[in-house]
Amino acid sequence: MNTTAFSLFLGIVAITLIITYFASKRTKSTSEFYTGGGGLTGWQNGLAIAGDYMSAASFLGIAGSIALAGFDGFFYSIGFLVAYLVVLYLIAEPLRNLGKYTMADMIAARFDDKKIRGVAALNTITISTFYMIAQLVGAGSLIRLLLGLDAVTSIIIVGVLMTIYVVFGGMTATSWVQITKAVLLMGGTLIISLIVFAKFNFSITEMFNHLKTATPLGEAFLNPGNKYKVPLDTLSLNLALVLGTAGLPHILIRFFTVKDAPTARSSVVHATWIIGIFYIMTVFLGFGAAAFVGADAITAQDKGGNMAAPLLAKALGGDFLFAFISAVAFATILAVVTGLVLSAASAFAHDFYGHIIKKGNASEKQQLKAARWASVGVSVLSIILALFAMKLNVAFLVSLAFAVAASANLPVLIFTIFWKRFNTAGAITGMLTGLISALLLVAVSPSVWDPAGKAIFTGDALFPLANPGIISIPLGFIGAIVGTYLSSRTDVKKYTEVMVKANTGL
Repeated sequence: MNTTAFSLFLGIVAITLIITYFASKRTKSTSEFYTGGGGLTGWQNGLAIAGDYMSAASFLGIAGSIALAGFDGFFYSIGFLVAYLVVLYLIAEPLRNLGKYTMADMIAARFDDKKIRGVAALNTITISTFYMIAQLVGAGSLIRLLLGLDAVTSIIIVGVLMTIYVVFGGMTATSWVQITKAVLLMGGTLIISLIVFAKFNFSITEMFNHLKTATPLGEAFLNPGNKYKVPLDTLSLNLALVLGTAGLPHILIRFFTVKDAPTARSSVVHATWIIGIFYIMTVFLGFGAAAFVGADAITAQDKGGNMAAPLLAKALGGDFLFAFISAVAFATILAVVTGLVLSAASAFAHDFYGHIIKKGNASEKQQLKAARWASVGVSVLSIILALFAMKLNVAFLVSLAFAVAASANLPVLIFTIFWKRFNTAGAITGMLTGLISALLLVAVSPSVWDPAGKAIFTGDALFPLANPGIISIPLGFIGAIVGTYLSSRTDVKKYTEVMVKANTGL
């Protein structure tokens, strides 16, 4: 066991528990639990969004992907960043103006139907659980490397902590844990990037020339095609990454934590700058790991390459930097999983329990109790599923969650805001088509089935692409369009009201 790392781990856990303690004193109503009372400023929410978004996939998964696959690993960085343009220009302000606590609130502003809330809540819980599996896999690898604990124990530790944060602190605790984590992560990544760059005399050219001979891939390391040899697979992955963020429930609920739409827009701009700088630095993490750790050493610790960044820190700065970066990665995972648990719990308590079971008559106390029990349920489910996915790269796991989000949520969000003819049947059909097609294609893909036993099950895949986005995203849009035209119901007056409110907040 690394004593320094263990001490830093305890320090981070202590800080986050103190934040949760003070937040719990302020979390007495549903508004405070779901949105922190809407009191964050633009820069605070921007930092929190960045903290929520720069997940284990970003820090651990992308560094490992770049180190092992070179150029192909950088696709994740590009896709994750460009996605914020879709959020900024299409989703952020209308969502803030139309919604209250969850994504379903925005859709229900136009279609007042219990079925829509039920399907939207199902989507939210499914996507959040998918995303959470990736974080827990990263946590398992990290704690196993540092503290010598087995994967099951590691995952349970993180699961218990994330449940405590959400159950007691709600959105206030979640936001400040994410802000703290964003600052730590940016600082740690900057330190490693500067050390790596200094090793190459602060010369990009020297760094690239060195990487041509430093890895088993040789000059091919800097070219596409090492990991994604099928062009359609590459396109499918990038479609999911670019379009998926605008459908991620744990990112969308962050826009309800500010007072108005201009502040929501400001928070996206702040987040984009922070995230952009971070993803540029992932190049230094990946290249540094390839040059100074080596592919064999990385895969010896974790087959998915998830420990590349902590191992690079150890190679460059010894035990202390290794311990610090590992503790930061741990904080990264804690911050993201709390946001995911909260989004799933909010969907269950506010949409499913409050509006469907209780028909809008649930008291504040009942909703809070339901949200807290839902948090426990989502955590337990995610822990169980994560134990089956320990072999997989966390960046890849997150890309699947992005594909589901882009297929199931994005078509309905866009059509709700921009299409006058859109109706209730179209919304339900679009969400279910996108969700079911994405999940079925993943279930029969090479991600789950592999003849060599490198995936979850051994056997031949029925669907050739690792990411289903190129098929399931268009199906989500087609489902929404077909469902709309098969139903004659439409309400132009309601659309006009929604259009005015979405653009002005009035």
